[in-house]
Amino acid sequence: MFARCLIVALLVVATAAAEDVPPDDVGRSLTLPERTDHWVWLDEPLFRHAMLFDGDSGEVLGTVDQLGSLTGRHPHVSRQRGETYVMETFYARGHRGERRDFITIYDSRTLQVIGEVEIPPRTADVGHGLWLGAVLDDERFFVVFNQEPANSVSVVDLESRRFVGEITTAGCALVYPAGPRRFGMLCGNGTALLVELDEEGREKRQATSEPFFDVVTDPVTEKGVRDGDRWLFASFEGYLHAVDFSGDTPKPEAPWSLFTDAQRADDWRVGGLQHIALHRPTGRLFSVVHQGGKGTHKDAGSEIWVYDLKRRERIQVIEPPSLLGVFLRRITGIDPDSWSAWLLETLIPSPGAHSVVVTRDEKPLLFVRHRETGAAGVFDARSGEFLRYLEETGLGGAAMVVP
Repeated sequence: MFARCLIVALLVVATAAAEDVPPDDVGRSLTLPERTDHWVWLDEPLFRHAMLFDGDSGEVLGTVDQLGSLTGRHPHVSRQRGETYVMETFYARGHRGERRDFITIYDSRTLQVIGEVEIPPRTADVGHGLWLGAVLDDERFFVVFNQEPANSVSVVDLESRRFVGEITTAGCALVYPAGPRRFGMLCGNGTALLVELDEEGREKRQATSEPFFDVVTDPVTEKGVRDGDRWLFASFEGYLHAVDFSGDTPKPEAPWSLFTDAQRADDWRVGGLQHIALHRPTGRLFSVVHQGGKGTHKDAGSEIWVYDLKRRERIQVIEPPSLLGVFLRRITGIDPDSWSAWLLETLIPSPGAHSVVVTRDEKPLLFVRHRETGAAGVFDARSGEFLRYLEETGLGGAAMVVP
């Protein structure tokens, strides 16, 4: 279906003349404006960089490198320090030879490199790049997930810009912040792990929950979203699990179904690559869904369902915009206000969306994105009204992060 739509779109594009592109204004060094709540980072794995966008204008504000990662490791932001951090891997001979891993430090206003910390060359790299590392809540320590193939984490002191040490976390993966010195992890036996650091960033203690999901019949996906000290995870079969990391031991809560029996009979299921987002002030959960059988859990979603977490029911349905149409309009240079752009964005069927993320403010924006094209659109997260596309999003990529 996607290939047929692409062929049709190219025929439409062939009839339209691209606008003359003005030359770039090079040689200037800019500083970012004051941060707003509507900024979002998008990864672009093909060119190995991440792009910062203003959701209100749809324009790109700046970029940082993501070198050494084939899939993209998104930036992490410290508001307190005014710094942005990226995990990077370098090989002595391009893609082979001696490996060295770093946390590269950027000034958040200029996006210029201002430092780096070398860490053990074991940083994990997965398709979406989510939760491979995280800044803990007091913004002093950055924790990086390692896999070689044993699991561990590396801890970096951002205040002194030094590597503190490595902590073994056998069978448990990723980093879900849960306090100034605490973070959670998901484990291969269906449990959750809580790791607590001391004042120097070294291991203080670990605690494991009771098993709360079946890793064979219905595993949870790792794309969790945070609700205070709780983390929410959707299972492959569409059950929402919550784990509370506020106590001495992680406490799983009873799951509930995202689908009714009738919806399950119609083969509705969660999918995509970054498939849930939470707006905590309103208790709204956004979920990418599609109709398909087992094994389609990475397919793009034809709809985004919105749930009220307190009522545990669907309250709204949002349809993704024509992300294929805007992708073709961008790469051909067609004026977004021209009839050709309207034709592309109107006639080309929507390929759906792989990813969603929502801002945290009182007037939240919902961002949706398609992996194969990298194209992204912006909605009013409260009304579901489509607002605009993001421009210059590259040629692929799925991950999005609200700083």
